[in-house]
Amino acid sequence: MEIVWYGQTCFRLSERGLSSVVTDPFPPDVGLVYPKSRAHIVTVSYDDPTCRYTSGVRGPFKLLDSPGEYEIGGVFVTGIPTFADKKHGALRGENIVFTFDFGPLTVCHLGHLGHVPTQSQVEDLGTVDVLLVPVGGGGSLTPAQASEVISLFEPHIVIPMLYKVKGLQVKLGTLRRFLREMGQEKIAAQDALKVTRSSLGEGTQIVVLNPKQRNGG
Repeated sequence: MEIVWYGQTCFRLSERGLSSVVTDPFPPDVGLVYPKSRAHIVTVSYDDPTCRYTSGVRGPFKLLDSPGEYEIGGVFVTGIPTFADKKHGALRGENIVFTFDFGPLTVCHLGHLGHVPTQSQVEDLGTVDVLLVPVGGGGSLTPAQASEVISLFEPHIVIPMLYKVKGLQVKLGTLRRFLREMGQEKIAAQDALKVTRSSLGEGTQIVVLNPKQRNGG
């Protein structure tokens, strides 16, 4: 399958012969502009205009913005309720964590998660191969919290999201702080991740993606 990051918590997940997914499409006023990509499924993890710019996605698509279990075009989607802060939603409301089962691989998108999930919540989501995790704070996970969450899920691959990138008008922490928390100094970024079950290694690997923008940046 292929995973492309557009910035913030917005990704495109695709596997040949199955429905494609776009998560948390954001509007241009955040400072980033992504290509208008096509999707069969659009998920919204956090009920905020910065995650719900569905006019930026070409359809027709099924919009998933509430917890539940879904099967669309061969992709099994599970959404569980969580919070976007560490005070049970009192500060920033609710968040939905989505998992996408593409058959041989399962991707978990934590959205704007703002707290370390419970063991039962982790178990509800099942085995995760690729974890998309917010790392830049701003109300969502701090680098230290992100590290703790990763240890709970024990995924094969971690892709950090929701951190400061060039052009972004949202105030967030840097990727460097997260990498240091994980004992890494620097990781070369790539434009997209193509991964198969057979390509997964032992342990947990951090993959850094360049945010794909309309101008190719």
